[in-house]
Amino acid sequence: MKTKNTLIKSFALTALVLSINNAYAEDAPVAESDKPVVEQIVNTLTKLSGGPHKGYRANHAKGIVVQGEFVPAKSAASLSSAAHLQAKASPVTVRFSDATGLPTIPDADGNSFPKGIAIRFQLPDATYTDIVSISTNGFPAATPEDFLGLLNAIAASGPNAAKPTPIEQFLGAHPAALSFVQMPKPAPVSFATEAFFGVNAFKFTNAQGQTQYGRYRITPINGAEFLSKEQTANAAPNYLIDELPLRLSKAPAKFKITVQLADKDDAVNDPTVVWPETRKQVELGTLTLKNVDADGVKFEKATMFNPLNLVDGIAASDDPILLARPAAYAVSFGRRLGQ
Repeated sequence: MKTKNTLIKSFALTALVLSINNAYAEDAPVAESDKPVVEQIVNTLTKLSGGPHKGYRANHAKGIVVQGEFVPAKSAASLSSAAHLQAKASPVTVRFSDATGLPTIPDADGNSFPKGIAIRFQLPDATYTDIVSISTNGFPAATPEDFLGLLNAIAASGPNAAKPTPIEQFLGAHPAALSFVQMPKPAPVSFATEAFFGVNAFKFTNAQGQTQYGRYRITPINGAEFLSKEQTANAAPNYLIDELPLRLSKAPAKFKITVQLADKDDAVNDPTVVWPETRKQVELGTLTLKNVDADGVKFEKATMFNPLNLVDGIAASDDPILLARPAAYAVSFGRRLGQ
């Protein structure tokens, strides 16, 4: 059963989407700067990809859907009483994706990073919960407003922009964003050989009422593997999309899902702050991917993954980026369904 907190957020999200739709129904046009920040983010992402692209997400448009199962580890119950951490096994649907709203972006293109993973756990009571993560440990902005500022700076920094360009000015004033764009983002051998990070913290509560904040990590059991520079330069445009079905036809792909725990002084509401590697990790279980979903194209168009689809035992932190993500996804989702 969803928590009361999650239901309240779901109602708030619905209200926001309705208010955005109603704004378009008014006779008077709404200035871009007067629209909700989450809508401006979606609009700018769409602009950057040369969209809208009918039927596709505003970000992470290109992807592939696979099916499998999640088996919890014994240690999971020490962290959270969540239903999928107590069940013997849970069916999962997983979507891997490239960044940007361009559905034809080459898989090895530098702009296709960070890669994304969205995991939907089917629960015994016919509900579900989601994890949505990316392939970089950290995020370039601490607030939706700063993320919009970054996107707008990119959009305004065309080849004819005066020096210093808007993006150069933005990065100069935002060290976290500069660190993010300078972060190495090598091309993976496969979606199945990429590690993913939950940049937002969640509050985990176990059956004894003990609470801890932590961030997800999703790591290939056989380790991460990346292409060489030469292989990256020669990679086919759809090499990741084409490789995964072949890999799964031979053997399942497995990931370990863990939670990196925050120390008492760690920032839990700022995704630009990367916690030290010395922080303890608790194993939640093993994610096993077995086959590509034959109806994956239909599923991904009709599905909105939501990091606030939560169950008892897991709650959102007050991270502004985390709280804004479902609303931005909903704007994109509503447009996708309407196309």
